[in-house]
Amino acid sequence: MKRFDYLAPTSLREAVEILAENPETSPLAGGTDLLVQIKERNRPVSAVMSLKRVQEVHEFVNNGMLTIGSAVNVGRIAGDPWIQHNFTALATGAGLIGSVQIQNMATVGGNICNASPSADTAPPLLALDAQLLIASRQGERTLPLSAFFLGPAKTAFQPGELLKAILLPHPKTRSGSFYYRHTPRARMDIAVVGLAAMLCLDEEGRIAEARIALGAVAPTPVRAPDAEALLIGETPCEELFVHAASAAVAAARPIDDLRASADYRRHLVKIFTQRALRQAFVRAKENHGI
Repeated sequence: MKRFDYLAPTSLREAVEILAENPETSPLAGGTDLLVQIKERNRPVSAVMSLKRVQEVHEFVNNGMLTIGSAVNVGRIAGDPWIQHNFTALATGAGLIGSVQIQNMATVGGNICNASPSADTAPPLLALDAQLLIASRQGERTLPLSAFFLGPAKTAFQPGELLKAILLPHPKTRSGSFYYRHTPRARMDIAVVGLAAMLCLDEEGRIAEARIALGAVAPTPVRAPDAEALLIGETPCEELFVHAASAAVAAARPIDDLRASADYRRHLVKIFTQRALRQAFVRAKENHGI
């Protein structure tokens, strides 16, 4: 491992000043991705900036909107009963990352900022309409998560920017979500396909809102807008979910690799769309509001 500088700011202001002066500095939260990339993949890093003492990125606030600091570990998300009930897809995705030990280190922000197409929190957060709160020396800005991913390991960060928090609007009455993924092994593996769905029902039981997000089947996590459009205004039923699943396949741009063929990934998208919609519908019927 090559030598690098280690920086330890104690506030968000100090952290963004460091990034403004040296945009090549790599923020370090849990380190479960960054340190592996440095040690085993020869990622060139001149300086690493620990976020351990930056209190602002560790905040977890549930007050009208759920604010998850970028350095909150995924184990906390997976084990929170309120999130399990109201943001089922996110709790499920967070609980599938690595082992229990990794979950106690890995952070939600790191999982997003790594910009891996197979990140397990990305499809749930897309389906839940997440926004990112991004800080810099110039101040703060919000960005839809859907506009953040530009390609594998490529994001919409500008030089000197740091992810402060993930923002999630409280779920509406009669809404529910779910996440499915396929891996060769139950643990310690990355998704061959990940798929999240969210449904919100109106008072008559028709679908008022629908979001479907896919992971590991395109250069970035993506939504399936054509499939979503098929659902709006319709009464949930198995036939409808089958039609939506076929439309969701069109949003996928999978590749053949050592883990799966493109055709197999398309097949999984179809199956998981039906399953995720079915489970989201069940949870939507059970959700009578916060």
